[in-house]
Amino acid sequence: MPMKMLIAMALATFAPAVLAAQTLQVIVFQGGANWPLWVAMEKGHFASQGVEIKITPTPGSVYLVQNLVEGKFDIGFMTFDNVVGYNEGQGEAKLDRPADLIAFLGGLTGGLRLLVHPDIHSFADLKGKSLAVDAPSTGYSLVLRKFLEQGGLSEADYKLENMGGTGERAEALMQNKTVGTIVTSPIDLLPIAKGYRVLADSKSIGPYQATLFVARREWARAHESELVGFIRGYVDGLDWLSDPAHRDEAVAIYRKHLPKATEQSARKAWDALLTAKDEGLSKQGRIDLAGVSTVLKLRSEYGRPQKQLTDPSRYVDESYYEKAMQRTGGSR
Repeated sequence: MPMKMLIAMALATFAPAVLAAQTLQVIVFQGGANWPLWVAMEKGHFASQGVEIKITPTPGSVYLVQNLVEGKFDIGFMTFDNVVGYNEGQGEAKLDRPADLIAFLGGLTGGLRLLVHPDIHSFADLKGKSLAVDAPSTGYSLVLRKFLEQGGLSEADYKLENMGGTGERAEALMQNKTVGTIVTSPIDLLPIAKGYRVLADSKSIGPYQATLFVARREWARAHESELVGFIRGYVDGLDWLSDPAHRDEAVAIYRKHLPKATEQSARKAWDALLTAKDEGLSKQGRIDLAGVSTVLKLRSEYGRPQKQLTDPSRYVDESYYEKAMQRTGGSR
């Protein structure tokens, strides 16, 4: 058979695979929690599943939710509390349609700290002060309110001020624009190193499902194959990242995406996200249902209009994850 014909046949064989690659628009908060995404992109894990990922950073939760619900993005990496809050009509932003969001893949669990200025030594020192949040009625704001209540403060004793996502709030704290805010690991490492105090930790409220991957229920049903490919690619990236043998290369990838990070801070971030007990990146991307329960309890207490929320299945759909884990040769 002539060589030209062989080449043509080869191209015809591979063309469908190239054409089948689907681009997924993913909106995230900036920070080290995106490490498995970066790895999966750079090591070809998403590509091997027939998907391409375009990442957009969000200035805050309101922008993220509004644009995800409107269909400008396919997948969002956000707090689980936002999923519950917006599905229940308790969200910060007004939407022109029901949110109908589902969480399908885990991200960060635990690791929430109330960091305060070095001059703040107790909860009493926060009385009359303003604290930074992303949105007062959603996200980590409810954890902050629980911390303050546990510390003996009422809602009349402090104010909450919108200052953006976790990274932006950490910067605001270090620039003395606020006296305190909730910061997640590993973003907490730098402020702590600079002398900012940990006044409370999420361990005091039990397991907590922090951030995870979310999509609109309708979109997920219509794009099951792409969603399953995304989950597989992410979990493969997380598996690669979790291997100590890859730590040096992983640190280089981290610093590529976070240019201000030092070698030392990147290594500390790896420890915080992958070796810390009861917090960090979810093992194999599983959603922490005990942590989900804590979120529902807090929202039942602080969400308005008040509702008793007890059914995780209204906000979590693990069917896509289970399908993704059923690979050739058996389940992982």
